[in-house]
Amino acid sequence: MTDLKTLVKELCRIPAPSGFERAAAEKIAELIGPLADEVYTDAMGNVIGIKRCGAPGAPRLLLDAHIDEIGFIVTELCGGFVKFAPLGKYDPRLLPAREVTVLADKPLYGVVACLPPHLLSEDEKERAIEIKNLYIDLGLSEEETKKLVKPGAPGVFEGEFFELSGGSVVSKALDDRLCAAVLIKVMENIKDLPLKFDVCFMASVQEEAGTRGAAPGAFGLEPDFCIAADVTFALQPDTSKAETFKAGGGVTIGVGPNASRGITQRLMETAAISGIPYSVEVMPGSSGTDAWPIQVSRLGVATAIVSIPVKYMHSPVETARLSDAEEACRLITEYIRGGRLA
Repeated sequence: MTDLKTLVKELCRIPAPSGFERAAAEKIAELIGPLADEVYTDAMGNVIGIKRCGAPGAPRLLLDAHIDEIGFIVTELCGGFVKFAPLGKYDPRLLPAREVTVLADKPLYGVVACLPPHLLSEDEKERAIEIKNLYIDLGLSEEETKKLVKPGAPGVFEGEFFELSGGSVVSKALDDRLCAAVLIKVMENIKDLPLKFDVCFMASVQEEAGTRGAAPGAFGLEPDFCIAADVTFALQPDTSKAETFKAGGGVTIGVGPNASRGITQRLMETAAISGIPYSVEVMPGSSGTDAWPIQVSRLGVATAIVSIPVKYMHSPVETARLSDAEEACRLITEYIRGGRLA
């Protein structure tokens, strides 16, 4: 298996917006295949891997991370230009002049059209352009556009993987391919461990469209416990210290109604014993992660949330410290190695 950084880079480069995750799912199924006793893709498109402990009726721990990214879908062709709607939450201020890929029969590269500042009124300079008024320029004629692009084609906003100083990496889709990579490495770490419970891996789909894939995925797996791994807000200028966490300061562990107390406390104990840095993330309501639907699946699932701080979330330059991802991997691995779920 490749190192974590290479794995994150490989996963983030795959274009797979909400509802169109097949390319990412196929790659993850290939990676998880040698690490589990059974691997399959369910009707929603979730990739499931099951590592059995061998004891009949053993409890099940689910490890979940979503693999979709924010993107867009083509709604209309206007001459040689393309109109689009977002898949997931996107800040319209980031869109003009953004590089994109339309996932037609073959990928088509383009840019979101923008007016030069010389042609903008003073009022237009002060406000963001609504997404419904933006267009993608593929560099094609009207006839070529009609031939190659159809309404309903998905697309992604481009963002190359690169490194900053101090161990930070930058890419589109760190939310949540970073955590998917972490869980793949966890499955690699436990491959030869004598387990006291079954471990189920789920790379879930359509989280950005409303946590849609995790609910049926968990319903089918019937886990007793779950760790949902996702990103959270890293401290950056103009953010509240009460709602953000220092990149490089380790993981966060969620506390609130969406975080079942027993498994959450056990994770904190594991972190303390293993010297793993973490912060408590207070979640008064929904965590905004797959943990929300998983917790209430069937008769209920004891659920915990482990998160990695990321700057500039839902942009093409999401930024995270690899050390935080490594600590997340270590925490979940040591929790499983400990053999006690709660």
